Amino acid sequence: MIKVASYNMHRAIGTDRRRNPERILDVLHQMDADVIALQEADRRFGPRISAIPPHLLELHSDYKAVPLDIQTDSMGWHGNAILVRKSVRIIEHDILHIPYLEPRGAVMAEVAIDDQSLRIFGMHLDLSGLWRRRQAAAVIARATGHDDASPTVLMGDLNEWSAQSGCLRDFRHHFNFAHCGKSFHARRPVAQLDRIMHCGQLAVTNCGVHDSPSARKASDHLPIWAELELV
Repeated sequence: MIKVASYNMHRAIGTDRRRNPERILDVLHQMDADVIALQEADRRFGPRISAIPPHLLELHSDYKAVPLDIQTDSMGWHGNAILVRKSVRIIEHDILHIPYLEPRGAVMAEVAIDDQSLRIFGMHLDLSGLWRRRQAAAVIARATGHDDASPTVLMGDLNEWSAQSGCLRDFRHHFNFAHCGKSFHARRPVAQLDRIMHCGQLAVTNCGVHDSPSARKASDHLPIWAELELV
């Protein structure tokens, strides 16, 4: 069994409008996932430094960031990052250039967890429905274009308010959805903006929204998670 999670951490700015990366680390610890896709992992302006200082991640968590080799002080690519347990072996990593109206990107990593390989895509899609569908098409093309058949999971903040249409329909042609639940807004969740999707080689054994007192304060999104097994 592999546990994955997705979390729009809102640059570590909580619902009290205070930046507190320690709260984010507390939520990550509570979830206890093997792989976590983060959105808004870097600060928005200036040099776009990581919202979680590297020394905090190293000293006070069981996680390491998948290296993207793009910006020295950033954790992610346009805010997208992937964390894995320190015991997880990183086989491959890459960034995805996707069409955008406002700066957007996606990231990919192939990892080995207990000798089981898993390909992970993390993304944060556009506010515009038209651009979301274009971005989804680019991610789908990359996720389905590999020669090998590694089990694949896609996660992130899709920014899709509809229940069935838009980019959800596009993803559903190729991947299955974990029915995690509503994750936005953290104080009063009304929308399923955050999603976990998986290929047919995997089945969801359990999933949900991580709704704890600290998660309600740490970001404007609640994290979502899913436990997966090979079929």
